[in-house]
Amino acid sequence: MIPPFIGISESIEKIRELIEFCINVAATGLNVVITGESGVGKEVVAQNLYHRSSRKNKPFIKVNCAALPEGLLESELFGFERGAFTGAQRRKRGKFELAHKGVLLLDEISDMSLALQSKLLHVLQSGEFSPLGSEKEVKTDVWVLAATNQDLEQNVKKGLFREDLYYRLNIIQIYIPPLRNRPEDIPLLIDYYIEKYASKFSHKNLNKPSPEILGRLITYHWPGNVREIQNIIKRCMVIGNWEEIIDELSISKKPADYSTKAKPALDEASIIGDFIDFKGENSPNHASFSLKKVKKKVLDRIEKEVISHVLGQTGWNRTKAAKILKISYKTLLYKISDLNIEPPHYSR
Repeated sequence: MIPPFIGISESIEKIRELIEFCINVAATGLNVVITGESGVGKEVVAQNLYHRSSRKNKPFIKVNCAALPEGLLESELFGFERGAFTGAQRRKRGKFELAHKGVLLLDEISDMSLALQSKLLHVLQSGEFSPLGSEKEVKTDVWVLAATNQDLEQNVKKGLFREDLYYRLNIIQIYIPPLRNRPEDIPLLIDYYIEKYASKFSHKNLNKPSPEILGRLITYHWPGNVREIQNIIKRCMVIGNWEEIIDELSISKKPADYSTKAKPALDEASIIGDFIDFKGENSPNHASFSLKKVKKKVLDRIEKEVISHVLGQTGWNRTKAAKILKISYKTLLYKISDLNIEPPHYSR
């Protein structure tokens, strides 16, 4: 089953286009580097490349280069002959041999030692390698995908990664931006994982987040990216509500780090500012003053920010925005009018 690559942001659409291109050249073995912060979904992209390529009926093997010390990683990749070292009581085939005609994902390749990088380069250039303790060359036809959360180009400049290997691997690069730079994907991811985990946590009932909670989730900076969304939804499923987890994480107070296209997060000062403005207009001693009115004013502000942001990200495509916000098209039109939301070129 192909794991879904969820999102409607421009960057995700570009990645889908790159995936389409890559699967058409999978037979040629053009190497691909998948980059991005931890938790953004690099393995999901790799799985999509594999499952949709001509190699889908052959092995898909993943090796975490950061999880093993150099000696073990070398034997894991290239295998060894019986007696190659103390404890080698039988021949073991390496991942390059096991992945023949298939796909090999080298995860966290930036953690591979320079010595092992040299041997990897030889395999990529010649399609051959020697298992430890063997003089025989083993031929292999493997589509190598490499993933890393580091900047390989900077590592090359620092002498931490071989330049020749970098250019051999980096024929095609797929960069997955952090979730904070594509907040329009957050509602879709939340809905997907609520549905995915519903059967696993069948004894618990978790409603979809309210517009207020969704607004706080969208403006959160998500340092753990998609993996953090998964973990938070699992915790919410266990506890049974959103508020406790959201308050525990202080999601409304953590700064967002969006791109220049995205709107800044609502912060505590802006909400207090709304309250101060309101208090100036209606003294607490005034008969019409009530906490209920203050709450409505603040919630309207949050709702306006969220709707404006989603409209901006969709290029004011109200049909698409209504789907993201999980409200009807008619309700969205009403809120645009009621909250006085205007396209950027109409703002004064």
